[in-house]
Amino acid sequence: MAFTHLHVHTEYSLLDGASKIKELAARAKELGMDSLAITDHGVMFGVIDFYKACRAEGINPILGCEVYVAPGSRLDREAGAGEDRYHHLVLLAENNQGYQNLMKIVSRGFIDGYYYKPRVDKETLREFHEGIIALSACLAGEVARNLSRGSYEEACRTAREYEEIFGRGNYFLELQDHGIAMQRTVNNGLLRMSQELGIPLVATNDIHYIQKEDAEAHDILLCLQTGKKLSDENRMRYEGGQYYLKSEAEMRELFPYAAQALDNTHRIAQRCHVEIEFGVTKLPHFDVPEGYDSWTYLNYLCRTGLARRYPHDDGTVEKQLDYELGVIRKMGYVDYFLIVWDFINYAKSNGIAVGPGRGSAAGSVVSYCLEITDIDPIRYQLLFERFLNPERVSMPDIDVDFCFERRGEVIDYVTRKYGADRVVQIVTFGTLAARGVIRDVGRVMDLPYALCDQIAKMIPQELNITIDIALEKNSELRKLQEEDPRVAKLIEMSKRLEGLPRHTSMHAAGVVIGQKPMDEFVPLSRSSDGQLTTQFPMTTIEELGLLKMDFLGLRTLTVIQNAVELLKKQGIELDINSIDYNDKKVYDSIGTGKNDGVFQLESSGMKSFMKELKPQSLEDVIAGISLYRPGPMDFIPQYIRGKNHPELVTYHCPELEPILKPTYGCIVYQGATRS
Repeated sequence: MAFTHLHVHTEYSLLDGASKIKELAARAKELGMDSLAITDHGVMFGVIDFYKACRAEGINPILGCEVYVAPGSRLDREAGAGEDRYHHLVLLAENNQGYQNLMKIVSRGFIDGYYYKPRVDKETLREFHEGIIALSACLAGEVARNLSRGSYEEACRTAREYEEIFGRGNYFLELQDHGIAMQRTVNNGLLRMSQELGIPLVATNDIHYIQKEDAEAHDILLCLQTGKKLSDENRMRYEGGQYYLKSEAEMRELFPYAAQALDNTHRIAQRCHVEIEFGVTKLPHFDVPEGYDSWTYLNYLCRTGLARRYPHDDGTVEKQLDYELGVIRKMGYVDYFLIVWDFINYAKSNGIAVGPGRGSAAGSVVSYCLEITDIDPIRYQLLFERFLNPERVSMPDIDVDFCFERRGEVIDYVTRKYGADRVVQIVTFGTLAARGVIRDVGRVMDLPYALCDQIAKMIPQELNITIDIALEKNSELRKLQEEDPRVAKLIEMSKRLEGLPRHTSMHAAGVVIGQKPMDEFVPLSRSSDGQLTTQFPMTTIEELGLLKMDFLGLRTLTVIQNAVELLKKQGIELDINSIDYNDKKVYDSIGTGKNDGVFQLESSGMKSFMKELKPQSLEDVIAGISLYRPGPMDFIPQYIRGKNHPELVTYHCPELEPILKPTYGCIVYQGATRS
């Protein structure tokens, strides 16, 4: 009989767990384990990452959570004080029903049970107990607390209550031994209870880091959580250095008297199998007017828009429209386009400024006819296939800019239309990044501020920079590491903690809309300002096939709208959608580099580039914005040379000329033309 770890805190027990998920799964495989659980404190932030990492290593992922149980009702904010505000309880999903229920339990803790921690209660556990296996947890568990206070009869009553909630064979008494005297007392009580009540035992290790030598880095992490220094006497610490991923042999040596409890962990693991479905779209249904279905209503809107946008079409654009509609229908995105059309239509109908379109959605005639975008894809030879491609099935992604001040009104409209329980904003995680972690760890280690500041500033301010990359690039930093033991220790500890999530926040733009209440698909939490959010980040939301929309607030739109209103007060009517794009004075002004407040042209680098480029058409500006990014940036000198001396531009073959002529021989955009 093998052993499985069932009490495991990953990096998503924020500032408490130091176990990086991929490394955790790899270590479990290295130890010959075939299953592993995730039981973060009160949250399920990491379960999808954990699921994928374990599957990649050939390990059965057991999805769980160590929840906080209120002593009475989760709605009661007065009951209990100190450690009795809540008790710990480990819950494991046995099957998909259990996973669904676990998401509901954890969500309930945030939605209406939050008091110091996201608390649930026994009423919640009774309501959603099916498919869940429960363990009595650590010394902070309700049974263990009663035993530690000498209340054996109360501990037995509590254990019977939990067994009644989850069902016989689904509740286990949890033995732990990290060298703490009280654990030995509690374990003796649990052994007696198991015999007298017939409730089975399990033996676990309360894992907070992966390797034994990670204890020091984890201690620093706890100091970051509590705002303490290593030198502080009275601070939270995990004594003894035993909170790591132990081998089966180590666990059997630790519990020679409880072989059955160790074997039970594997029996539980064999019962736990959850299948997560990826890539299957779960779009909400759009309610259409009577007499239509979604498909016929989308066609009606597009044909109406076609007549308005292309009044003199000879059939060419209609052919493209038919093609795009066919792809949209085949890929199952009819309702998607209706949903986006609807909230953009609401914004425009209510005087809320909407951007002309950004990203690949501007390549779609359907988007243009629905007035989702205001950029003519035919005129600018944009590609629909960059937006939707039947050969590469992925959810369409339409990012929409709204007036910075009124963006919230559009989200409120969507919430009213689809239901507050189906429209939720998306979580994002702040991490211990390279520069920041050096400063944080240095403070905890009580190193001189000047030294930590010096080391932090040696790390380049680059995207995706890591301490290891900084050491490769900066010989002075390597020298300090080699010569100064304090710096060596600082870097070693910082590298151990680098990349760990440190806090949650709400994504600036991301909103997810569900066809059913959102806790049917993902666990929910609350942001610091009380807003309901998903517990999964944007990339995971997309992988699960949920409808994610970016409602972007763009201050430039607000400024433009205000300018139009001011002109109106002066008796000047200006339609911003009908302005002259061939005004030489505008391009001459852009070419001076005086572009403060001009969207996408106001950075110092872009100002300098515009002075060099001296654009004379909208196409020049478009090309300039496209060139000014990693990769194409290397072609800027060649582009400017070709623009100033078109007679010098050559093509490798005649077929390339119609493709590259507008960009003077440089490959700036995706290389294809509309047939």
